[in-house]
Amino acid sequence: MRIVVKIGSNLLTDKVGRINQKRIHSFAREISELSKNSYEIVMVSSGAIASGLKKLGLKSKPKEIRKKQATAAVGQPLLMWMYEHYFLKYKKHIAQILLTRDDLSDRIRYINAKNTILTLLEMGIIPIINENDTVATDEIKFGDNDQLAALVSGLIEANKLIILSDVDGLYTADPKKDPEAKIIKRVKEFSKELESLAKPTSTGFGTGGMYSKVIAAKKATSFGIPVHIVNGRKYGNITAVIQGKEVGTFFEPTKDRVTSRKGWIAYATRAKGTLHIDEGAVKALVKNGKSLLPSGIKKVEGEFDVSDAVYCLDEHGQRIAKGLVNYSSCEIKLIKGKKSSEIEKILGYKYSDEVIHRDNLVILI
Repeated sequence: MRIVVKIGSNLLTDKVGRINQKRIHSFAREISELSKNSYEIVMVSSGAIASGLKKLGLKSKPKEIRKKQATAAVGQPLLMWMYEHYFLKYKKHIAQILLTRDDLSDRIRYINAKNTILTLLEMGIIPIINENDTVATDEIKFGDNDQLAALVSGLIEANKLIILSDVDGLYTADPKKDPEAKIIKRVKEFSKELESLAKPTSTGFGTGGMYSKVIAAKKATSFGIPVHIVNGRKYGNITAVIQGKEVGTFFEPTKDRVTSRKGWIAYATRAKGTLHIDEGAVKALVKNGKSLLPSGIKKVEGEFDVSDAVYCLDEHGQRIAKGLVNYSSCEIKLIKGKKSSEIEKILGYKYSDEVIHRDNLVILI
């Protein structure tokens, strides 16, 4: 069984942001025992910036990107040293993998990352993945490590994603504010009401909060991967989940799972532009499972090249689909609204009848 375990900054730090080595030791112990029992464990761990705060004498997380990057650069080696130190107590080796969204957005680098992780697992080594905060800017950030964990789960075709939180799971209300809040033990499908239960939050040493975890669960379950959100402060919860015990909140995988490639298109690629399409094209894509033809395109926004990802929007501005284009933005502006039979006459050549082939298109609604 292949499992991704996501550990956030709040679990690795105390109230003033110092790294909690006892908890790192606790995770190393439990994950090492699971690894020795033939479970393949991949960790997605935050904590680089938090690790750097104390070393640099900072009392709070910097706001400037360059200072965040510098703090992460100082903290990442310290974080990995602590993981290495405690895993070696159980005779387990670890490996560091730092990623940005561009690493997974590019198909070749995506496959290379997958091969590296799977090779490490074959060698009995525990990969520890983090976002490369030293170079990541807003344009190439995943947003937070919850989203990275969901993408990694799809990347390596994990059997389970366990997201460790500082609470017991998803509640009907904020348990820190409402004593009547009850834990939601099982989620069969996602809805706007469900997502509204976990409003976006940001703490001093972590980002995302429960909302981010729910969105990550939504992505991972679309790959057909079961997701559990459990309390990471309680030793043994990772093992309990794997043993099938009812712990935290369980998100059921979708029945109509997306393929690895379409999951990559939907979640890993960075959209470079937008195609506004008419009602007929929307029906063709959503209801009839067709490709996007130039005749259904009304407007083109952004500058992009062949094979770049773009969003398809309906007449109300709602995102309907995302896909890889067969033509550049300049070419689509010339052929939009035209029949496929007219493409060669207009451009002087024709790559394809479709602007986006169905095999390279993912429906988002």
